[in-house]
Amino acid sequence: MAEEFAHPGAIVSTAWVAERLREPSVVVAEIDSHLDETYEIGHVPGAVGWGLHTDMEHPLRRDIPDLAQFEALMRRSGIERNTTVVLYGDGNNRSATWAFWVMKYYGHDDVRIMDGGRTKWVQEGRPFEMVEPAVEPTKYRAGTPDPTLRAMKEYVVESLDRTGVKLLDTRTVEEYAGQLTSAPGTPQPDIYRKGRIPGAVHVAWDDGADQDGAFKPVDELRTMYSEAGIEASDEVIPYCRLGVRASYSWFILKYILGFDNVRVYDGSWTEWGNSAGVPIETDEPV
Repeated sequence: MAEEFAHPGAIVSTAWVAERLREPSVVVAEIDSHLDETYEIGHVPGAVGWGLHTDMEHPLRRDIPDLAQFEALMRRSGIERNTTVVLYGDGNNRSATWAFWVMKYYGHDDVRIMDGGRTKWVQEGRPFEMVEPAVEPTKYRAGTPDPTLRAMKEYVVESLDRTGVKLLDTRTVEEYAGQLTSAPGTPQPDIYRKGRIPGAVHVAWDDGADQDGAFKPVDELRTMYSEAGIEASDEVIPYCRLGVRASYSWFILKYILGFDNVRVYDGSWTEWGNSAGVPIETDEPV
């Protein structure tokens, strides 16, 4: 018998969503980098669309949305504090797990990921619509931010000398080795230094996804991380370049495998690689 998710309520199937379309207590949101290439050409009926870089990041700072920006998004999306929010996206749901992490940071209790995201919905031939839903705005007020979900740069620096802490590099092997500053085939941003945080182990974020975009079985995921030296007793700090890919690994560790102490370092390589005085490892000649 297959092992169950540690927190099964955080993950719902496409069938579960299809049975609850337009339920007043449920809001479905699609999160992607380029909504004109996804949401605007067809989305789950009744779903609202959130831009990864416009709604789920601060417009000026390299940061998560601030409290006012987050509350404004929830209000115009028709979300109350007791609303069940179901998130999905393209690219194995990595934007959805980022939005999930942000919502948990701001204290929203009932947030769920549609397993398989847009990919699985399409493969199953489920309906899409192009019209944006009519939404009645709310007076949403966020909870108290939860700092235990987030690792700032200073915390990561201190963690380099602490036992029981595992830094998890979720990028591609080329980024981890110090060959590239972004994934192969994507624009290479001007980051001052390439490489990885010293001591970080490597498990690519998308190694946790099956071909249909759904999460791999629990036993496979547990073995994958265990073989990299990561166990449930560890404090784990995933990072990537922007924090988005790291949020996917964070979700697996915390909500599928049941790890208690996992923090996303969302400053990730854009911060670490441009910071003076922090140590770096690389496989490339210096």
